Amino acid sequence: MGYTERPRRIVGPAQPGPVVRPGPAPGPAPWQGPAARPGTAPPNPAAGAAARPPSAAVGPERYAPRSRKLLDAVGRLDAGLDERACGALADWVREEYATSYGAVPLGFVARCYLGPPYVDHQLNLFHVIVRHFPPAEPMPEPFSAARMLARSGGYACVEVYEDGLLLPVLDDGTVVRP
Repeated sequence: MGYTERPRRIVGPAQPGPVVRPGPAPGPAPWQGPAARPGTAPPNPAAGAAARPPSAAVGPERYAPRSRKLLDAVGRLDAGLDERACGALADWVREEYATSYGAVPLGFVARCYLGPPYVDHQLNLFHVIVRHFPPAEPMPEPFSAARMLARSGGYACVEVYEDGLLLPVLDDGTVVRP
């Protein structure tokens, strides 16, 4: 990692059991300011909607676990297949995402196992481009945002969507929510 890169936390699969979520506080806390206190103007709801990330409107099917067959197909895209076989496999992966998960990612970023000088690679589903990157070479947008997650080694791949959403996928197919 370079001096401008920082490590990310690695999240494991969810443990079975009850989910405990914090509830709303009984009253406004002092750090919430005067707008949260009774008898004052309510906060502007439009301001909160504008600050919401684009992934807030994402359906639950996008977070469904990925099948082993799909993860194997994504891994084979980097296996050095000929151009026609790679195109057919990318078409199958696009169709699988469209039917099962509601949206097709632009592509994937994953750790590269070719060895030095390469550390990660980009798989683009729409042009079926497989590019390998050494540490010093910048990755094009929007894939560069997923680079550190992929380099951590904790994920099978990181899905990159057009709206800027990054979804790390664990080796067992579990999708880590942002």
